[in-house]
Amino acid sequence: MEEREQRYEFIIVGGGIAGVTCAQQLASQFPSDVVLLLSASRLIKAVTNFKQVSKTLEKFDIEEQSASVFQESYPNILVIESTVTELNTAQHRVTAENGKEYVYGQLCICAGARPKLIQQNNPYVLGIRDTDTAKEFQKRLSDARRVIVVGNGGIALELVYEIEGCEVIWAIKDKDIGNTFFDPGAAQFLLPSLMGEKPDVLLQCKRTKFTTEGGDQQMDSSTTNRTLGSALGPDWHEGMKLKGTRQVFHKVHIEYQCEVDQLYLKDDFLKLKKTAIAFPENKEEEKISKPDNDLWPVYICLTNGKIYGCDFIVSATGVVPNIEPFVKDATLEVIGSGIKVDDHMRTTTTDVYAAGDICTTSWQPSPHWQQMRLWTQARQMGWYAAKCMTADRQGESIDMDFCFELFAHITKFFNYKVVLLGKYNGQDLGTDQELMVRCTSGQEYVKVVMQRGKMMGAVLIGDTDLEETFENLILNQMDLSAYGEDLLNPGIDIEDYFD
Repeated sequence: MEEREQRYEFIIVGGGIAGVTCAQQLASQFPSDVVLLLSASRLIKAVTNFKQVSKTLEKFDIEEQSASVFQESYPNILVIESTVTELNTAQHRVTAENGKEYVYGQLCICAGARPKLIQQNNPYVLGIRDTDTAKEFQKRLSDARRVIVVGNGGIALELVYEIEGCEVIWAIKDKDIGNTFFDPGAAQFLLPSLMGEKPDVLLQCKRTKFTTEGGDQQMDSSTTNRTLGSALGPDWHEGMKLKGTRQVFHKVHIEYQCEVDQLYLKDDFLKLKKTAIAFPENKEEEKISKPDNDLWPVYICLTNGKIYGCDFIVSATGVVPNIEPFVKDATLEVIGSGIKVDDHMRTTTTDVYAAGDICTTSWQPSPHWQQMRLWTQARQMGWYAAKCMTADRQGESIDMDFCFELFAHITKFFNYKVVLLGKYNGQDLGTDQELMVRCTSGQEYVKVVMQRGKMMGAVLIGDTDLEETFENLILNQMDLSAYGEDLLNPGIDIEDYFD
């Protein structure tokens, strides 16, 4: 008879980038120990083809693999598909949904986060977080005439650009698009790409790829009552046909500085005798607010008073860390919405660590680093957590990893390569910061954040090839006052100048 309780030296909770990276590193460090990986999904996210582009910038592929494929490469990692329902730190024990209990020597919680939906249990509100919800989105979009996207983060930016053959109304609470990543200048640089026709041949993405292995999984149309798998990797939409029912076109209307006030299903909308407006084709028509005579499955009332009907709504308003099963144990402290970790990824209880989206850092950060719940930081934290767990087990001391010296992220929006470095939006720098900008319409947008003559951050959009040079200037804190505006002079080869 199988034992209900089993013991493992290392238990990792979460099959996303942070958890899998942590498990891989521990399996390599301790080949004679079995590393238990508890995953909510039958598929896990494996980081492959890792390349250190510069001191802090990195590129890697993300492959979504079945447990059996993954375990062929790491025979001392045991993957069990089950969520954790309870943590007992006094007994070093986790209880899983499969009814079994697992005793750990060291535990790392990498359970990620879930979409913060604008309304729970609404069949017409979809959050995109994992492979199943992405496939559900693709399925719904194939029958859609109009979609409303709510939110201004990375998922929203990717969606509004990629969707074709369907009207898209994009509701954001900010004055400009991409407020998390961009200043108003960068937003204005990107807008023509969003509103115009997309190029027939897409530029090659110079960071990560997202591939799927294994068969399709059947899924109910409602995703609100199921356990979400690990977060999607970058470029999750590549290879997916994101097209609605109409002929191929790219049509987006943005509603700025507004949030969701109310949602109405079709029957309630009719009973209340509300009036929706048509898709604004131009500024004059928007002023007239022509009524929408079509009946839609769901209607959204925005705080600016406008009501639009649509086939479904994508809620892309951020994520909430999955802390609930773990914080029932009072020894774990929470900061904001995440589990508190120190500069060695340790929580407030012995032998329990956390990494990725589920944790909140509590150490005094470097002047040029900040936590953001991104794929790159998930990999870095998972790797560093394994390093810290190894050191603690062996009674050794280690220094904080260099990746926490400078915030660095490579991504792609609207078919442009985007590099973010340091305090790229002047975060926490006060009022004595200065901005320097170089912009060539349709080609590149370069912004540097300066403070007292030193570079503190940068935004690079397009193939600027300036990332390594600017990374060094931020890290070295060289006084650049003497160079003035020539720092961004397109006639000067700055890479050679500061090499």
